[in-house]
Amino acid sequence: MTERKLRLNAFLRGVGHHEAAWRHPRTEPARLSDVRHYQHLAQVAERGKLDSVFLADGLALWGSVRHNALGGLEPLTLLSALAAVTEHVGLIATASTTYHQPFHLARLFASLDHISGGRAGWNIVTSAGEAEAHNFGIERPAHADRYARADEFLEVVSKLWDSWEDDAIVGDRAGGVYADTTKIHRIEHAGPHFRVRGPLNTSRSPQGRPLLVQAGSSEDGKEFAARYAEAVFTAQQTLAEGQEFYADLKSRLGRHGRTPDELLVLPGISPIIGSTEREALALEKELEDLTIPAYGLGQLSTILGFDLSGHPLDEPLPEVPDSTEGHQSRRKLVLDLARRENLTVRRLLGRLAGGRGHLVVAGTPEQIADQIQEWFTLGAADGFNIMPPLLPGGLEDFVDHVVPELQIRGLFRTGYEGRTLRENFGLARPRSGYAPAPAHAAG
Repeated sequence: MTERKLRLNAFLRGVGHHEAAWRHPRTEPARLSDVRHYQHLAQVAERGKLDSVFLADGLALWGSVRHNALGGLEPLTLLSALAAVTEHVGLIATASTTYHQPFHLARLFASLDHISGGRAGWNIVTSAGEAEAHNFGIERPAHADRYARADEFLEVVSKLWDSWEDDAIVGDRAGGVYADTTKIHRIEHAGPHFRVRGPLNTSRSPQGRPLLVQAGSSEDGKEFAARYAEAVFTAQQTLAEGQEFYADLKSRLGRHGRTPDELLVLPGISPIIGSTEREALALEKELEDLTIPAYGLGQLSTILGFDLSGHPLDEPLPEVPDSTEGHQSRRKLVLDLARRENLTVRRLLGRLAGGRGHLVVAGTPEQIADQIQEWFTLGAADGFNIMPPLLPGGLEDFVDHVVPELQIRGLFRTGYEGRTLRENFGLARPRSGYAPAPAHAAG
């Protein structure tokens, strides 16, 4: 059995994950829509031997653009540009099952997998926001309805990705046969949400299917992840919470015929790095001083599904009505944090400004590595979703100072294991569902 290694993904978000990043002198907010900015970030991640880079996405303008540098590039288009300047690092993008059609999305990700030589990953979301629904002229579907659609969506795209068997392309010039059409299949799917004939008009890609990532932590989200996901991006505030989530999610896999090593749990961490602890804390204070409370209050109101605009900043949160819609897991995390630490609204805004509920750690490279090692070795994580507060500097600091520390400790690779994202994540390439079962060796 090979020694277990950390998996590290770089979550690329504009000029940094801290909501005040655009105001800090180490960033250039004018580069928010500059492809060269993101190409540089992907190359930095590859220099650090990180597994992948990730671009989140939503189908609405989130937050007040008056107070934050918002409005980036469409991720699949951008990842194609990143594929052209990298060779190994994985390329993961968010796309919604609520506002796309399976055939279209299957083709987009199969194309990215071909373009990148097998490095594509899909972060599956069901789109909880009302603003997104309004951009498509509908009311937001109920939570359970979104997940029911997502289940069928995954069934359809999986069939489409499998609709060309691996050896369907013959390429027989002399005989005039390009493809063996007996190995290209109509899927003939008919369900409550979709009717799709198939086959896909893109051949089977290098990974067979892109890596499937999921980020919801509600009950529906965890069951969906246990059935489909190969990596999960999650937000946990404490080691105990991380251990509980990790054990819960892994325990669900057996019901779907899967083993614990077939799904990687990657909590988010925003590392504020300094050459000394004092320097790191000073940077954290600089960013805190640049925050605009009105922006944070709007974000918090969205998370909670409750308007806080008239509530005093220096008092605790008021009683917030229960909700069965929206971002359920993040809502619960924020409410638990506020109650556990008896935070005023102002202090809660400060805690959320750096990572929107993800773990924020300020310290030296050694201290950051200590935190990562503790969660990894004590059953709270298989790796981390790295969320630098400032970009590009925060990612450069992590690659140049934290990664070497993790390598010295024998926790992280010094070279890529393979060519594809699945190979580097240590995950198997799936067979086509249409391919004949492999013959068992005679005993």
